[in-house]
Amino acid sequence: MAKSKTSTFVTELPLIVDSLQEKQLLSRFQAARQLYNACLNEAMARMNLVRNSKAYQLAKQIDRQSKKARSDAFNAARRAYRYSDYDIQAYATIVSNRSKWIAQLIDSNTQQTLATRAFRSSLIVLFNRAKNVRYKVPSRFKSIEGKTVKQGVRWKDNQLVWGFLKLLPIIDKNNPVIQHGLNSPVKYVRLLWRELNGKRRWYVQLVNEGMPYQKEKNYVADGVIGLDLNISNIAALGDNKAGLLPFADKVPTYERDIKALQRQLQRSQRCSNPENYEPDFSSRLGRKSVVKKGKSKKGKRQWKKSKTYSSIARKKRELERRKSAYAKSQNRRIVNEILRHGKHIKTENVSVRSWQKRYGKAISAKSPGFVQSELARKAERAGGSFIKFYTQKTALSQTHLTGERIKKKLSERVHFEQTGFVMHRDLFSAYLGRFVNEEGVLLLYLAVEQWERSEPILHEAWKDFQINRERLGESESRQSHSPSERFSAELGNVDQIAIFERKVNSNSWPDSSSL
Repeated sequence: MAKSKTSTFVTELPLIVDSLQEKQLLSRFQAARQLYNACLNEAMARMNLVRNSKAYQLAKQIDRQSKKARSDAFNAARRAYRYSDYDIQAYATIVSNRSKWIAQLIDSNTQQTLATRAFRSSLIVLFNRAKNVRYKVPSRFKSIEGKTVKQGVRWKDNQLVWGFLKLLPIIDKNNPVIQHGLNSPVKYVRLLWRELNGKRRWYVQLVNEGMPYQKEKNYVADGVIGLDLNISNIAALGDNKAGLLPFADKVPTYERDIKALQRQLQRSQRCSNPENYEPDFSSRLGRKSVVKKGKSKKGKRQWKKSKTYSSIARKKRELERRKSAYAKSQNRRIVNEILRHGKHIKTENVSVRSWQKRYGKAISAKSPGFVQSELARKAERAGGSFIKFYTQKTALSQTHLTGERIKKKLSERVHFEQTGFVMHRDLFSAYLGRFVNEEGVLLLYLAVEQWERSEPILHEAWKDFQINRERLGESESRQSHSPSERFSAELGNVDQIAIFERKVNSNSWPDSSSL
């Protein structure tokens, strides 16, 4: 019988660790890393045997409608080569007992969780969700978790206990989020470390049972939200509110600093490894002769890293960590703001991965996929829904209220409706998205009926978006938006634009700077 799943949330606390305790922790992490790699190697070997077996190939040919027979055939193929979570756990016990020193440092419960972690990594390759697995190096193995709260890594008397190690946390008694986590039942405990400002910091995560603490301002309303996800912003329309919110607004990119550090890394690497590069050469640039650096030689070589190189690399990692942390914080504010106006969300099924190939830097800086996944998770946890529909079937950016479809270029950010009004392309797509049913069919007659009521809300959101863009400066505005997206004198004469004389904040969401 399958175990019942309960709601889970995480409470994180920093730990007080002295030099002797850190030395012991690092030795245990080293033992856990080697045990994990050994289990992962064995799991991949057994997985390849299963995948290449005749029984597995015959199981793939069984009709998918016959679920019971297909499942039994796959299970039989796995049992033939002892490829299961239980078998990998048994292998972890054998490896740790043979090595002796691993068994002295890692308890049996933690050994089992490491084996389960390795087995699940191999399953991703078996199900063709990844091409290969990654074996852990010391700098990438950062967490260990227990299995229960009774043995191994556990939480007892408001401190982390792991064998003879007892680590005290830093508890903020005035923080209601922390107090809620400490008063909730603990399922298991996770121990991890992070690098902050070039120094290792240790943390404990309590995996609690129940619902997380919810601040009063982060309530979730019961309403329908239409979304249109873009590379740099998200358009949202609720029952009575609308907004065009930019991702990671006012987040420092550290672009110049990171580029300067990258140049320093390149110079240091060339000085320490001259034999790994082709010789410099002269090249004609017009009338001038320019000396160009030789490219790195092909093939596997050993690279030397000086102390200067390691110091610069730490500075670069810290800037990238800050940039990522700021972006996540701002994007979580956008998610909470959208959920304040509805938990039943409808949006197009866009592929953020395909955007990454074309707009790699923009996707890295703005993280639209993170916003989308957070909206889905929080909406479903609050009892709402997150419906995705295919763009080929609805084509919201091309559809007019008359029912006709007219293709637009990607640079055209303004929708000129055939009936005479003008609207921002993303806001109009979000409006139409509200009227897509669960089968992915656009009910256009409902959009026509409710347009008169929703039009002032959408125009106020567009106006508010333009005002916020102007605050960022004219130069940035030119880089971010095409001239056709800005209000012109001609658009201002249209009858529908006359509503801009109303208060801006009456029917629009606040910009991210005020969240």
